Amino acid sequence: MQSAGLEKASHRRIAGVLGVLGALLALMLAGAGPASAHATLDSTDPRQNSVVATAPSEVTLTFSESVSLSPDSVRVLDPAGKAVDTGNPAHADGRGNTARVGLKGGIANGTYTVAWRAVSEDSHPVGGAFTFSIGAPSDTSVSATALQGAKADGLVAALYGTGRTVAYAAFALLAGVAAFVLICWPAGTARRPVQRLLMTGWTALLVSTVAVLMLRGPYERGSGIGQAFDLSLVRATLDERIGTALAARLLLLAAGGVFLSLLVGQLGQPPRPLPAEPAEDRRVDGGGRGADGGGEDAEDAELRELEQRAAERPQREARLGLGVAGLVLAVALAATWVGADHASVGIQVWLALPLGILHLIAMALWLGGLATLLVALREGVGAEVVDRFSKVAFGSVAVLAATGIYQSWRGLGSWGALTGTEYGRLLLVKSGCVVVMLGVAWMSRTWLARLRSAPAEAAEVEQAEVPEPVGVAAHGEDPVRRAQLDRQRAARESAGRERGLTPTRAGLRRSVLVEALVAVAVLVVTTMLTNSPPGRVASEVTAGAAAPAAGGAAAAPQTEPGRTVELKLPYDTKGRTPNAKGTATVTLNPARTGPNEVKLALDGVDGQPVDVPEVELAFTLPDRDLGPLPVALTPEGTGRWSGTAQLPLAGTWVVSVQVRSSEIDQTTPTQQFKIG
Repeated sequence: MQSAGLEKASHRRIAGVLGVLGALLALMLAGAGPASAHATLDSTDPRQNSVVATAPSEVTLTFSESVSLSPDSVRVLDPAGKAVDTGNPAHADGRGNTARVGLKGGIANGTYTVAWRAVSEDSHPVGGAFTFSIGAPSDTSVSATALQGAKADGLVAALYGTGRTVAYAAFALLAGVAAFVLICWPAGTARRPVQRLLMTGWTALLVSTVAVLMLRGPYERGSGIGQAFDLSLVRATLDERIGTALAARLLLLAAGGVFLSLLVGQLGQPPRPLPAEPAEDRRVDGGGRGADGGGEDAEDAELRELEQRAAERPQREARLGLGVAGLVLAVALAATWVGADHASVGIQVWLALPLGILHLIAMALWLGGLATLLVALREGVGAEVVDRFSKVAFGSVAVLAATGIYQSWRGLGSWGALTGTEYGRLLLVKSGCVVVMLGVAWMSRTWLARLRSAPAEAAEVEQAEVPEPVGVAAHGEDPVRRAQLDRQRAARESAGRERGLTPTRAGLRRSVLVEALVAVAVLVVTTMLTNSPPGRVASEVTAGAAAPAAGGAAAAPQTEPGRTVELKLPYDTKGRTPNAKGTATVTLNPARTGPNEVKLALDGVDGQPVDVPEVELAFTLPDRDLGPLPVALTPEGTGRWSGTAQLPLAGTWVVSVQVRSSEIDQTTPTQQFKIG
């Protein structure tokens, strides 16, 4: 009765864990938006929102990091929405962080919109728009289709994200299963379920890599699924950093196929049997030993031990060689992710790259090992194998914690970004999932302790030999009889495995299964993390713009053309300096389409002007995918700035003020208002 009660309580805990996890994932997947810019636009020529006397011959953009360009990366549109650029932008003077496109001759005065799209150095598509005027500002009507920004087609984005998730899971399965059999269970390579796991991981990684390679072009350019088979886009992708990484991964998978054949071929062989002692020697020994018999027995035992070591030596050497080869292969495969993602740009790249590789390998050892442990428990492995994996998992979790803390610090930059950005919120969800996994792992250790306390259950369940049924040869020509005998053999093998699944083993297996399911959630959130900008402001603006519309908040204030509009945005960077908290006041005049005079004032909690190391002002029109349009600010004293904002279209705009009060503390309050 007590055992049944404990089992029911365990079931309730497992069901509760899965319910909470499912709710968290549903909330995150429902609220996840498109990824924002990873590279930022530092400067332009002509300057953003500027008015030039004569038409320029070209437009040049300078970014915060190197970008890759496509034939339509930069488009310049006149007030009627007609393209006036010559196409095929290139890097200015060979500098990778620039984009330059020529303009057609004889263009008229008015306000022109520059829409740009590129691929940042960390392999994520970025986009935006800004305006400049020739002669004098004018009204402009630009097609929303021409300003797609960095948004990808919905189906392409979903398939691309799925491919990346499958690739992470396949790598974890492939590397984790190989490490499990090399470290914990060498005999497992001879088992068909383990071989199927290895082949599943290898095949899934191969297919997902090819899929990501083909979908990358449409994903970058925002085109449909039909462009996935465009060889020109595939060639363009191969010229980028992520394309090089994917091609290298395919080559490494070819080497991985050879490694798997050696792994199964060498470790899957039974150990060489020791030579049997001749019967005559046993009879002589049995009757002829006297006082020295004990010493001779010791010598015989030592000799047998030496023979045992000699018989096991080839497998030990094979495990060592395969282990070194597998480690090199795993590091190289992990580098194809790390070298084309967040770790490859930003601060301390020299440290972020190796720690990123360690993080991926530790993840694979833990999560892939869990999948193998599920199979091993069903196959009847002893407690010794589970103990070995428990030690490996503990080390993996320690490495994951250390490298994860560093990656979080590097990606967030401030405590405010933990809750104020999509990256930070996803990081919180991932941390929660890992905590849930650790809790379930603690339950698994409880089951393991019960397994150790029962010697009969702790021992490995021997695989029963399935004799060849009598009459197989006689019916060898009868396919019906052969199929019937094969089914009988499979049923006996399955029954043999189920005999090893005692109540304690079954409880341990259920607990490990829950760990594996939570691991799938961790992989999904990890993929979303790699596709989100680490602490960037653009996602904050998007979230601020979408929140009122989605949540049914009060409508944005309607401005009256020709009247001055004052918008107050409270801010709090969570810092400890006097300028960390206050109110940003944005004054807009005449609050209509076209050029507007903008004044920005920062006041502390005491109402006095405060100065900050950095402040940025931008306007976004989400409904038309326009912006962010930054405003060039001119200082006018402590806590006071002025500038000119070009608002070319009517609609619900979002003003955002990025305030940085110290080296690490910053925030970006936003507010909606209507023009027209």
